[in-house]
Amino acid sequence: MTVMETIDVTARFDNQGRIKPINFTWNGTTYRVESTGRTWTANDGVHILVMVLGNRTFHLVFSPDQGVWRLIRRDDTPTITVA
Repeated sequence: MTVMETIDVTARFDNQGRIKPINFTWNGTTYRVESTGRTWTANDGVHILVMVLGNRTFHLVFSPDQGVWRLIRRDDTPTITVA
């Protein structure tokens, strides 16, 4: 299952309007963005894959119409079915 969480992001926009995330805070921890990867635009906003220290990759989405950033993550919690 995919989970979207609203997060705080510090970002810059270059002179061509491209977004460059600098850092973001998730679960009480601030992560500095070391590099950005693939970026694409979809109906829900601008998707940006970012890498932080330790080669951890995160999927961020900026919704410009709402001015909101979200983190998309997979919820790998196993589902328990009771028969």
